[in-house]
Amino acid sequence: MSWIYLILAGLLEIGWPVGLKMAQEPNSRWSGIAVAIAFMAGSGLLLWLAQREIPIGTAYAIWTGIGAAGTFLVGIAVYGDPSSIARFAGVALIVGGVITLKLAH
Repeated sequence: MSWIYLILAGLLEIGWPVGLKMAQEPNSRWSGIAVAIAFMAGSGLLLWLAQREIPIGTAYAIWTGIGAAGTFLVGIAVYGDPSSIARFAGVALIVGGVITLKLAH
């Protein structure tokens, strides 16, 4: 169950940078901040639950890896962030590190 909590925590980790991006627009400033805070709280709670059985270093690396890769993809798909082979290679390295941590556990 801890791994499910951790994966869900990582997915929720994508939500708070999106909320902060939403908050950049004056008409969605407060709703964006509320979204960011809600996703931070949910992500943190699930990370806390996951760390009951998963070592802190492993849990944190996987949590941030999922959040970083997911936010990268949302940035490209929704916000028109730049994409290049080098940027995708960098994210692939992050994902590869996360997979290595899981397999080494």
